[in-house]
Amino acid sequence: MPLQGVCWLLCCRQGFSLLGRDYGEKEEEESFELRNKDDLTPNGQSPAEVIHVSQPTRTANGTNGVAVSDAADEMKSLILEKNKMGLEEEPEILVKGWLLREVRGNWIKQRRFWFVLSQDSLDYYSGPEKGARRLGTLVLTSLCSVIWPDKQTFKETGYWSITVYGRKHCYRLYTKHFNEAVHWACAIQKIIDTKAPVETPTQLLIQDIEENKFNPEVVEHIYQHNPILKYTHGPLYAPLLPFPYGSLAHTYHHGKGYGSLNEEAVKLFNGLQQLESAHDAVPIIQGVLQTCLDLRPLRDEIYCQLVKQTSHTPAPYTAAHLRYWQLLTCMSCTFLPGAAVLKYLRFHLKRIQNQSPESEMDNYASFISEALEKTKCRECVPSWEEIQMLMSRQEMLCTVHYPGPGCCQLYISSHTTANEVVQRMQQRLGLKDSKNTFALYEQNALWEQPVSGGALIADILTSISSKECESKGQRKLCFKLYCLLDADSISVDSIEYLFLFEQCHEMVIRGQLPACEEDLQTLAALRLQAVMGDFSTHAPCPPLEQLFPGHLLEARILVAQALPTCQVAAPTGCPAAQRLLVGALWSHAAAAHKQKVEKDLRLRSRVKEEAAAVMGAILERWRGLAGSNCRDSMAAYLAIARQWSGFGCTLYEVDFYISSTGSFSQKLWLGVAASSVSLYRQGEAEALESFPYGQICSYGVSDSNTFKISAGGRDMLFETNKLSEITQLMNAYFNATRLQRGKGDAVKIHEGTPVGFRHPSAPALLELPSHPV
Repeated sequence: MPLQGVCWLLCCRQGFSLLGRDYGEKEEEESFELRNKDDLTPNGQSPAEVIHVSQPTRTANGTNGVAVSDAADEMKSLILEKNKMGLEEEPEILVKGWLLREVRGNWIKQRRFWFVLSQDSLDYYSGPEKGARRLGTLVLTSLCSVIWPDKQTFKETGYWSITVYGRKHCYRLYTKHFNEAVHWACAIQKIIDTKAPVETPTQLLIQDIEENKFNPEVVEHIYQHNPILKYTHGPLYAPLLPFPYGSLAHTYHHGKGYGSLNEEAVKLFNGLQQLESAHDAVPIIQGVLQTCLDLRPLRDEIYCQLVKQTSHTPAPYTAAHLRYWQLLTCMSCTFLPGAAVLKYLRFHLKRIQNQSPESEMDNYASFISEALEKTKCRECVPSWEEIQMLMSRQEMLCTVHYPGPGCCQLYISSHTTANEVVQRMQQRLGLKDSKNTFALYEQNALWEQPVSGGALIADILTSISSKECESKGQRKLCFKLYCLLDADSISVDSIEYLFLFEQCHEMVIRGQLPACEEDLQTLAALRLQAVMGDFSTHAPCPPLEQLFPGHLLEARILVAQALPTCQVAAPTGCPAAQRLLVGALWSHAAAAHKQKVEKDLRLRSRVKEEAAAVMGAILERWRGLAGSNCRDSMAAYLAIARQWSGFGCTLYEVDFYISSTGSFSQKLWLGVAASSVSLYRQGEAEALESFPYGQICSYGVSDSNTFKISAGGRDMLFETNKLSEITQLMNAYFNATRLQRGKGDAVKIHEGTPVGFRHPSAPALLELPSHPV
């Protein structure tokens, strides 16, 4: 026993002498937790015989230690070779020169050092002369990262800065010359790109399991001899997968409180372990999912951590352990792992099902396997309600409204799309045989937007819930007519006729139906007769804004009450005159404010008077409709609306329009209908221009806020914020038109691709990307 102790002490002394360095800052050697695959697998032995990795533990000097067979001798030889190289032969120098480095002491200051970049490291010395003392080394691996110079740092400090992140060190370097900073950044990045990818023991073991998945004995041997793959009570000191070094301060997520990816991976594992004792698991699960949404590289890491914590668990059937399965369920319905981790996860699920059939773990594993077949990357973190439903493997209840007071409740999963809900609503409401098409809309009292057909309903509901909290306004999901292809075929007794009536009335209220004031009052009276029946003094009457476009009243009054502006002559000359000017300006400002308040009061008073007069006229017309039933009133309403040539089109506001022929205008309506695209002046019934679809050569997004249509030998540009909606609707009309005319299949649409140009006259170009509903 004493002899063994002496040998151990000698080995320790030899190891420390090899690791010691005689220059200013010391950097620990790369831990064997991050090793190249070629270094870990000697020739002639199987992976199961070579790799015996235990759970990373904290060693005395703060590094992460991992037990690897034959690692000591290999490490010894590597260090000796490196030391010999430093003593006997100089490494090839790629770049060298003076740079300022940020040194942190009692205060931050910059010091000048001589930097040398070689194929393996970035070193800095006290000077350029031979024999100068080496003060520090940053070993370059594939996980190092470089932050390029930016203008903000130059404006603040007067220096161009580059930052190099290593495993233990971060060098912030400064120079006054931009070209020099770029040259160093390019050279360092080029070295990093040439390095072989670093693989962790967990990655190598996953590869071994994949290679031996049909040999249960070898797989079991790997699990038994590598505790890093199994459940642990202790903390994790390093991530299971490799991540680039460096903080996230320079990324989009700066300001959200995230550290480096390595730090966040370890924090997430600590959060996972809190699930076992937490009273309510939903906040922890939601926090983990939010981190994975923000930091995409961590998704594979969390999957590996969850597989680890659900393997060889001491008490697998307890409620605390099932929390891991519940989080794994939520992850599988929110994010897909990478290909290698996905194979590992599928193998793990099958293994659990074979080991624990007819158990709760078996049920979760089966649910997760099915979810992985359907999952698409989510845009939002699942809501509180959705997480609770997923934890119990149940579906959510979704309320879908439709025109009028009706609504339907449907059960949906995390994978249900808008197209699926539209099909179910059509089936439930008896609209499967309709010639028109339908879509879901996200809607509130003042705003609506169509939902893309491939959008996940769970994301839409989460978005609606968060927007309601922010705006304190009621939002809902609505099922409505989308493409009105054949209004004449709609039966008066069908629910589709009610859809047409309600959506036409919405256009009237928004002021998108050009009509004279008498027609608008008649439409309001017909609306009251259809909804409330015969006039009665005891019946509650809806407010005017639900019957008549209110902005017309304000516009008419403002035109009539246009007031001349006051002008004040500015005295010049002596200081006394200037004091008089200041006093006059103050008195004029007070008078102007008082005049504005009085003007607003007069305007409100006039609006109330005009509204009362209009409401009185509407009630008189309502009295005259006594005896008309609901169907006749709706038919009369739509008959007036059909007098407009653009009836059935969807209007989009266009801020600016210019044509290649030189004509231009502002504040127009772009009307997209079943047979053509038309331009209207706002409030006018006659179209300025109309382009049948047969004349349109191409259409699509020109830039961030410009829509382009090529028709009739000229190009037209429209500035609008409804780019995707216009493209979606035109795509839908072109598809429907081609199907009805029997000219082949519909346009093939690729979900989730950017909006691009479409050429409806050329079949070969119909598969260009677009955003349909």
